[in-house]
Amino acid sequence: MTAPVLSVERLSVDARTPAGARRVLNEVSFDLMPGETLCLAGESGSGKSVTSLAVMGLLPKTSLRIASGAIRLDGRDLTQLSDRAMRRVRGGDVAMIFQEPMTSLNPVITVGDQLVEAIRAHQGAENARARARDMLDAVRIVDPARRLAQYPHELSGGMRQRVMIAMALSCRPKVLIADEPTTALDVTVQAQILTLMRELKGEFGTSIVLITHDMGVVAEMADRVAIMQAGRIVEAADVVPLFTAPREDYTKALLAAVPRLGARTGEDGPPRVTVVSPPTPALAEGPVLFVRDLAVTYGGARNWLGLRSGGHRAVEGVSFELRRGRTLGLVGESGSGKSTTGKAVLGLIPFSGEVALDGIGIAGLSPRAMRPVRRKAQMIFQDPYASLDPRMSVGAAIAEPLAIHGIGTREDRRERAAELLRRVGLSPDHASRYPHEFSGGQRQRICIARALALEPKLIVADESVAALDVSVRARVLDLMLELQETMGLAYLFISHDMAVIERMCHDVAVMRGGRIVEAGSRRAVFEAPAEDYTRELMAAVPLPDPTRRFAAPVVAANEASGIARQRTLGIGGH
Repeated sequence: MTAPVLSVERLSVDARTPAGARRVLNEVSFDLMPGETLCLAGESGSGKSVTSLAVMGLLPKTSLRIASGAIRLDGRDLTQLSDRAMRRVRGGDVAMIFQEPMTSLNPVITVGDQLVEAIRAHQGAENARARARDMLDAVRIVDPARRLAQYPHELSGGMRQRVMIAMALSCRPKVLIADEPTTALDVTVQAQILTLMRELKGEFGTSIVLITHDMGVVAEMADRVAIMQAGRIVEAADVVPLFTAPREDYTKALLAAVPRLGARTGEDGPPRVTVVSPPTPALAEGPVLFVRDLAVTYGGARNWLGLRSGGHRAVEGVSFELRRGRTLGLVGESGSGKSTTGKAVLGLIPFSGEVALDGIGIAGLSPRAMRPVRRKAQMIFQDPYASLDPRMSVGAAIAEPLAIHGIGTREDRRERAAELLRRVGLSPDHASRYPHEFSGGQRQRICIARALALEPKLIVADESVAALDVSVRARVLDLMLELQETMGLAYLFISHDMAVIERMCHDVAVMRGGRIVEAGSRRAVFEAPAEDYTRELMAAVPLPDPTRRFAAPVVAANEASGIARQRTLGIGGH
């Protein structure tokens, strides 16, 4: 039988804490075969990334240490190597793609110099520049010679991730570890990156350890899957049996929590999560949010009338309205204008056109005049940790909007914060704790509680669940639906995840290039899309059904394409 290229044997890792050592990885074992893709799946904190860092020899020595076990690469135990020897292995035999390419690339060094540095470190200086250009071509970057001279900030998120893949594969590693490589990407870019990784695996013969909490990505990519929970592997199996007949309750819960595109077919709105009838707006009641001909321009110069000329038109001609108790989903790729629209309707950036919050036009209002209007609308941002002051207790953070608006006494505000914590499913005792003491899902609940403090009529949720695990995401979405049903909230829900949009929204507006290209009810847009772009977005969503992948004739075509490209480039093997 073929020997595994990588074997992790009863690996345990301890974290150093003031109270002593705490076991964070407990006797994890798996084998990775040549040319195989093994997915490590599970929620945040399950031990996926700790496992990958241990394999790479990148565990922070001040906080984590390998307590026992072995990590064998072609029979050699990496845990017994010196730091100097591991530097030769790292990047040469085992390479890693990290989740956020912008923080993984040096912002003051060109893409070409960073690629050349990696190639020279493991393969020598001869033809390093030409090799770097060939690698950019291999990852399908257009005009690679020009890209070599650019800096990371000049590239899109998808192109930066391609550069990271090129850097990782530049030394033809035997094992590639990809840690959440597509979490922050749009569905169309994600589909391109996943296809690219499949093709490059065939071209380079590299085995892949893919770490993700997205079960749709697991279904698209994995040959075998190991499900992790609380530092252990609780279930491991080939991908099809794991999806069709999972044994463990935890695996079943993960699969059940995945939003599935098409699950709401035939239904006009999101699912009911309470027995409370949603408040019915009066016939004469106007929209909570009214937008007509909204335009936002970045850069350029202002003329004597205060109007901008030149610059980049990020949003143009956007019009819609949103009523009480309803959710409008804004969907599209990065750069389509979704977040800019969300900021503009709250008066956070300059805009032209007409925006009315609860019947009050906000164009041209001074900051003082905007203050009472802001009580009517609040925002939930994508990253809850960056949205909360790390020096402020969560109780104080929730009560802060009340203090800013001069509402209630200090004791009143404290009681209101405790009530809101209960409302979002947390204990009032948590009010004295700080953001770093909570999980990502708990922090997002805290941000929701803070947004509710002023009893707004409108909440703008900007990618508010994009970074959450599938099970945590499902609970947060249920919470938002419950709050809408009981409080009559209107949501402007911004996301690039079509399955989440389908689950949450009554109406949908698809944005591209700063404009709305298609709008209508959820049912109309998802069941009978009129635009090719909308159909492309829906087709790019990875579905949690591996049987589709193995049945599709496109697999053979992709493999043939990969072999042909390998012959053309003259690359492959180790």
